[in-house]
Amino acid sequence: MGGVELVPLAAKTYQKNHPEVICIQQDIREVSGRDLLKKVGEKKGQLDLLAGCPPCQGFSTLRTRNRSLSVDDNRNDLLFEFLRLTREIRPKSVMMENVPALARDVRMQEFADQLSKLGYFIDENSVRIENAADYGVPQRRRRMILLASLSGRVGVAKKADKVTVRKCLADAKLHPVGFSKDPLHDHKPKRKPHVEEIIRSIPKNGGSRASLPDHLVLDCHRGTNPGFKDVYGRMSWDDVAPTITSGCGNPSKGRYLHPDEDRAISLREAALLQTFPPDYFFDLSEGRGKAALMIGNALPPEFIRRHAELVYRKA
Repeated sequence: MGGVELVPLAAKTYQKNHPEVICIQQDIREVSGRDLLKKVGEKKGQLDLLAGCPPCQGFSTLRTRNRSLSVDDNRNDLLFEFLRLTREIRPKSVMMENVPALARDVRMQEFADQLSKLGYFIDENSVRIENAADYGVPQRRRRMILLASLSGRVGVAKKADKVTVRKCLADAKLHPVGFSKDPLHDHKPKRKPHVEEIIRSIPKNGGSRASLPDHLVLDCHRGTNPGFKDVYGRMSWDDVAPTITSGCGNPSKGRYLHPDEDRAISLREAALLQTFPPDYFFDLSEGRGKAALMIGNALPPEFIRRHAELVYRKA
């Protein structure tokens, strides 16, 4: 097994958790299929699966609201580096995920057409928009996923019962913040007294800033454009979490307040809601913000595991 990662911190984190996997720290545009196959000890046509997540910022919801920004973002064309490697490696199956907007982009149609010409089975189910919450992830997270195989239709993953925030965090049996000896969980950020008062005033278990008394409403939340409604909101115990992003530790970035406690969720709790194992290591050497970025940008492991099982059965 092998992987390619450009960002040093992400590569270091991945290698720490998966020492048995070859991790090539390099720009994907500089990696040839021949070199990749050589490093993982395979020949062209032997690899069971080529999986990839081309950078998706250019297709994100905020970017695609301004079409010119989306079209001009040169990261969008990294999609075709994945196609190039598919040609050079000819894996038995391919799996790719991205933000939903990519499914509507002309590049995605071209990508699927080229896969079909290479012999991969493509039909109406090959490119789908899925919600991770339907696949055992305690989080609303819509993603585009592409599955294609040289041996025919891959199929659709079986959906799972909803996993709530309560079940996710209770199963982990975390110690209180400050007493776990886990640096990802024990951090207590210092906030201004006014912000602390706002947090304390948000109703427990799903409350929002709509319930705040007037003197606690921030100026940026007044007027005809009050911003995103989930900001300074609490998660609900018996529902799934909102989409975990790189701002997951900051209540000003979304509904990231703990259901009961007067704090934002910890980075460990965010990682659990992404379905990482409780002991999964995230490197903090470059600061908590960079760790939050890795957590928020990740594809939930449980979501992709359920889809990977389909590919495994085809191999």
